[in-house]
Amino acid sequence: MPKPVIAIVGRPNVGKSTLFNRITGGRVAIVDDMPGVTRDRMYREGTWLNKPFTLIDTGGLEFEDEINSISSLVKMQVQVAIDEADLIIFVVDGKIGLTPDDHTIATMLRKSGKPIILAVNKIDNFSTFENYEFYTLGLGDPIAISAEHKINIGDLLDQIMKNLPHQPEEEFEEDIIKVAVVGKPNVGKSSLINKILGEDRVIVSSVPGTTRDAIDTLFEHDGQKYVLIDTAGMRRRAKIHNPTERYSVIRSLRAIDRSDVALILIDSQEGVTEQDKKIAGYVHEAGKSSIIVVNKWDLIKKDNTTMNEFDKSIREELGFMQYAPTAYISAFTGQRVMRLFELIRFVSEQANYRVPTPILNDFIRDIVAFTPPPTDKGNRLKILYVTQSSVKPPTFRLFVNNPELFHFSYKRHVENQLRKAFGFEGNPIRLDISKRGESQ
Repeated sequence: MPKPVIAIVGRPNVGKSTLFNRITGGRVAIVDDMPGVTRDRMYREGTWLNKPFTLIDTGGLEFEDEINSISSLVKMQVQVAIDEADLIIFVVDGKIGLTPDDHTIATMLRKSGKPIILAVNKIDNFSTFENYEFYTLGLGDPIAISAEHKINIGDLLDQIMKNLPHQPEEEFEEDIIKVAVVGKPNVGKSSLINKILGEDRVIVSSVPGTTRDAIDTLFEHDGQKYVLIDTAGMRRRAKIHNPTERYSVIRSLRAIDRSDVALILIDSQEGVTEQDKKIAGYVHEAGKSSIIVVNKWDLIKKDNTTMNEFDKSIREELGFMQYAPTAYISAFTGQRVMRLFELIRFVSEQANYRVPTPILNDFIRDIVAFTPPPTDKGNRLKILYVTQSSVKPPTFRLFVNNPELFHFSYKRHVENQLRKAFGFEGNPIRLDISKRGESQ
């Protein structure tokens, strides 16, 4: 199920980025790096009351100089964020009060038809705060906050959760494998979808980001049903008005959230870029099965070592995703395209594999015997019991005497041994370390 999307909007210097960091805790962000855009949109994941969401930080809106190219580019970026969002946080400065630009922004936001939460930031003394003037924006009850001092952020998030539109549940058969095709603009996502389906199901263009809205296509291959989720779907060209509208990061994020398996497309001519790393990182953090698909392989001059060298480069650049298999294809010629489905089925089966608890505990005893856990000031880590708590991704709960003794290096050792013993190719492994006596 896709996460709801929340956009933070307002003038420059009202504290949008401070609020963004405060809500998300400074997690690694995905940046929309559309060429020619001066102020990037930032995307991060947040959680409140066990409800995950995607938060967008935007540039400051100014209207005094409409001719200014920077201001117009920022405005386009903000408009894309507003279009993507399920809910908007409109941040104003409580110290200086309302400005004409605040009223202009409020008018723009009302036209969106999206739920709007008005956050009055930089309030130092809440007992003397008077909110009367902020009602003139016509956006309902303002919420006084201090992003810098972490005051009333919980109340703001409560209000956000209350006003988020209902997210409908997806209705797919349980045995259907949902596959997201993700990657930066112009890497060949639409071409790959077209080749798989054998028809021009999605518009293909050499202009980066021609397509935008997601398309789900249900089809069957060798007796297995799939849903292909194209991260940018078909729109009539007449509907595309400006370059920043043509590509939306949020489509990729939502497609990943809804998928079982992510095909991460890499352009063979460019290699792994920073944006590729961010997209792959999101797939990894989302716990999805993944396959690294190197496209446009027909355009590369090759010898006997080319593929091995490229594979080595991928492993170096995407060090956190050593578990993901690679595939070398040409969406244009169809080379090796249909072989992808063997890998898709394989990594999906690996994601759903369960290890019986008795076997797991025998496995842990062997690990401890061959490589004893570390000690700290004479205290040794003891792994008392282990169980597989969930699948997709494979998640294991280890009960220990003291979680603080479970160092990262030993955690990585256990993960590597799990892979060696049971596979889980194409999938991240999660280890949940709990103290003895904690409830399951």
